[in-house]
Amino acid sequence: MSWTLVADVVAAIFLLCGAFLAFAAGVGVVRFPDLLARMHAATKPQVLGLILVLVALALRLRSWSAVGMLVLVVIFQLMTSPVAAHMVGRAGYRTGKVRPDLLVLDDLTADQEAADREKDEADREKDEADREATARAADDGGGPAQRG
Repeated sequence: MSWTLVADVVAAIFLLCGAFLAFAAGVGVVRFPDLLARMHAATKPQVLGLILVLVALALRLRSWSAVGMLVLVVIFQLMTSPVAAHMVGRAGYRTGKVRPDLLVLDDLTADQEAADREKDEADREKDEADREATARAADDGGGPAQRG
């Protein structure tokens, strides 16, 4: 039994496991009840499945240039997947697509309320400054455009 045969068998096992994880991710996206569960199903097993498929490719291709390219694909996938999942989850939370009865701990409520209070305060200050500027312009006789 040569090492190439062993590498091919291991590659086949990794490829099948990766394909199964990608399939499980697809089933989870279709079957899970809410956005956060679907997002979890789309990211976690999909990333591991992709890594297994790429390791299988690296074992089968046995070329340093191909392995280097596959490593880059894994790195970019590991960098972008968590960021994309975070953005989708946060957007879903802010638009009300998340079912609050399924949350065990809701850390974003306090953050969202604080951000809303800050925005309301800034809007009130801006409105007050605009009213004062309008009142000053009226006291000055209508402003510079109406004097001339």
